[in-house]
Amino acid sequence: MDQLDAIVSIASDLTAALSSAERHGRLLIALKRVIPCDAAALLRIEGDELVPIASEGLSEDAMGRRFPLKEHPRLEIICRSPGPVAFPSDTALPDPYDGLLAHDQGRFERVHACLGCPLRIDDTLIGALTADAVKPHAFDGIDMSFFSAVSALAAAEMRTTHLIEALEQSARRQGLIARDLMRDAQLRQGADMIGTSRAMQRLRRDIELVARSDFTVLITGETGVGKELVARAVHAASQRRGEPMLYVNCAALPETLADSELFGHVRGAFTGASTDRAGKFEVANNGTLFLDEIGELPLSVQPKLLRAIQQGEIQRVGSDKSFKADVRLIAATNRELERAVRAERFRADLFHRLNVYPLKVPALRDRADDIPLLAGYFCDVARRRLGLGPIRLEAEAIAALKNYPWPGNVRELENVLSRVALKAAARVPRGEPVVISRSRLGPDFAASAAAIPPEEAAEPAAARRDVVDLKAATKEFQRALIERALAAQGGNWSAAAASLGMHRSNFHHLAVRLGLK
Repeated sequence: MDQLDAIVSIASDLTAALSSAERHGRLLIALKRVIPCDAAALLRIEGDELVPIASEGLSEDAMGRRFPLKEHPRLEIICRSPGPVAFPSDTALPDPYDGLLAHDQGRFERVHACLGCPLRIDDTLIGALTADAVKPHAFDGIDMSFFSAVSALAAAEMRTTHLIEALEQSARRQGLIARDLMRDAQLRQGADMIGTSRAMQRLRRDIELVARSDFTVLITGETGVGKELVARAVHAASQRRGEPMLYVNCAALPETLADSELFGHVRGAFTGASTDRAGKFEVANNGTLFLDEIGELPLSVQPKLLRAIQQGEIQRVGSDKSFKADVRLIAATNRELERAVRAERFRADLFHRLNVYPLKVPALRDRADDIPLLAGYFCDVARRRLGLGPIRLEAEAIAALKNYPWPGNVRELENVLSRVALKAAARVPRGEPVVISRSRLGPDFAASAAAIPPEEAAEPAAARRDVVDLKAATKEFQRALIERALAAQGGNWSAAAASLGMHRSNFHHLAVRLGLK
């Protein structure tokens, strides 16, 4: 493909019926066919950070990272430049993609050739287009006017995609502003959910659907899957998003104070009630109330909560006066409330009132394709918290993370990466790159890493298309490995776990998931 063909192809895509992901991907593919680069990326500006929205040739976890301009001088120079920028191959400025190239993930082969251009619409910066290569002189002789033309088309493409998405959102929400314009505010409120797997796409569609209504929502899922994030996402997408969302942890409510915490009290209602006090329902009026761990709510308080849901009326402890409270209720639990109802530990009528629109948050092991994105995000979080240099994951480490059963889900993933990053950083000078290898993850990941042959672990995910077959083969391998270990240890589960270098509880969870228990 020559330069003219590339420009025609990109321009044609502006009017084609394509999804945003297809538009972005085809633009980068066309660019790579003309410019001899190892990686190309399209980034969107969000505040003072660049966020990747599409890439070709970068590792999977790169898409979960954010690039603050103040920490990446090359990107800052590109964004401030009036046109394309080609950096000298001997520049001392670090490249943001060092250690993130797909063919050499985590090994910090230095990127020597870097080309970038700011993307602007009406003099307003909306993002950047970058091309990188390991060979120092890969971009010698590149026609900068061609790259400038591609960048202008990329800016138009991003603008077109944004307008289409905004119109679609507007139609669905009767003229409300497109939600992606509020992304930065949502991040500050903790309402951003990371993941592109089918399970997460379904969850996002359900959130968007139920957010339009005032239905009571019951969020279920295992510990650590991110139920609070889902609750915040529902609130942020609702018509009540301008009002507060109050949080109550029902598991932390003493039975004697639960009534007062939720519904308030009047002076003299009980010993220590020296003044009138509004409860959470009253404070959250016109907003949203999130009741976490609803399965732990004392039985004595449940009838009053049922009345508040059914009639919208609350009554302070010690008062005979009731008043209306307009509150959107969201509840969450990791318990099976149906079982609690059968055991008479939870009221059936309350359960049915809460379960108007259930949202089940998938376990991390059921959306393994999202793990590289989450890992990249958490590595960046750890880097900022610990004040470290860039943190990179080797391909084998990513493979091990994707095949681990994750009994603690997303919370466990964050804790593992934070812990490993801290330990790995102790072995390198402060500010130097921190590389996380599979061996650094610990013995619990030995069996999960063994499930993928080394040559497949090192292969970029984009080249492994048969995901379903790979998962099936991985499970079969793990099943056979566990059965052999059990046979060798005479059926002793603890000894079998130890022989595979796994913690007993993690070994048990993996066996249950594989149908061996």
